[in-house]
Amino acid sequence: MSRLSVCLAAGLCLAALSACGERPQPNRGTLDTAAYEGAKDAFVDAGWKVGDKNSWEQHLRARMQRGQNDYSRMP
Repeated sequence: MSRLSVCLAAGLCLAALSACGERPQPNRGTLDTAAYEGAKDAFVDAGWKVGDKNSWEQHLRARMQRGQNDYSRMP
């Protein structure tokens, strides 16, 4: 094999292996807070109050019965 083909093959191997690396992911919040205290933005449900555990649990129960419960949707 010629020197050019060896260099080309080595370059292709290095390019293929470079795709296997994982980039560091920044921390998007603290893990020491409860789930009902985490969201403080405009994308929360209308009746839910941030930090209210009872309201959080009620919304989870309602969401589960509205359509995320596969057992209730099966014929």
